[in-house]
Amino acid sequence: MPTILTFGDSNTHGTPPITDRTAYARHAPGIRWPTVMAARLRADWWLVEEGLPGRTAQFDDPTMDGLMNGHPALRQALQSHGPLDVLTIMLGTNDVKTRFGATPHCVMAGLAGLLDLALGAEMQARHGGFRLLLIAPPPVQETGLLAADFWGGAEKSRALAPLLAGLARARGVGFLDAGQVVSVSPVDGVHLDVAAHRTLGEAVAQAVQAL
Repeated sequence: MPTILTFGDSNTHGTPPITDRTAYARHAPGIRWPTVMAARLRADWWLVEEGLPGRTAQFDDPTMDGLMNGHPALRQALQSHGPLDVLTIMLGTNDVKTRFGATPHCVMAGLAGLLDLALGAEMQARHGGFRLLLIAPPPVQETGLLAADFWGGAEKSRALAPLLAGLARARGVGFLDAGQVVSVSPVDGVHLDVAAHRTLGEAVAQAVQAL
């Protein structure tokens, strides 16, 4: 049975557009894009969902107990699950938050570190080799409840896709620009609504099959 691990942040976790910071919510299975993707693939695929709200490609978030750095989290995920056949990575949204002051090239560098970890000899040998799909997240909008957190982030996130496309070519992995198929909800400028999850899941399934 082939196994696919989807590694990402709240949009991989399935967080709906936020209107209340104190309330926890999550789209149901069958709505979240990883589960939509899995349903579009052959029935014998095994899905491992590894989405964590707030996760970054490289930063320890001081407002979230100093955690959220995707590098140790990816190592743990690759050591916890497997053997894998496909890994998808969609991160970078939280890296453009105002408090990190990261440039688009800095965000890209963080994702390069994740690719190098996943493609390195240790992890490839551990899993018997797996393919990787890098997904550029849809650009954020500075609107709604999260606008202050992402002040200045819209312009940075719009610059990510071409940088990540070049990174994917350099590392020889698959690439999908999610911003070409979906947009974030105008409710909070960050998260995906039900329709966007469905569209993205179908697009990722096609990209995985193309690997």
